Amino acid sequence: MSQANDARRVVVVPGGPILIDGPVELTMDDGTVVQSDRFVVAICACRRSKRYPFCDTSHRTRVRSSSDEATTARPATN
Repeated sequence: MSQANDARRVVVVPGGPILIDGPVELTMDDGTVVQSDRFVVAICACRRSKRYPFCDTSHRTRVRSSSDEATTARPATN
């Protein structure tokens, strides 16, 4: 792992993950430490990932709201 004073590039992707230049070491809220040696690490921001805290592109699966269904409803036929 690198020194604490080394700068890391962080990119927040709207509607997507948080990209961090790696390697990274993440401390979860329960104290568990998770490491990745990848050169760019995608951190899940939607919490839908089955690999949380890492992104598995679950954010691409759109969750339909009732307002979406109302606007796409077909007209009634007689």
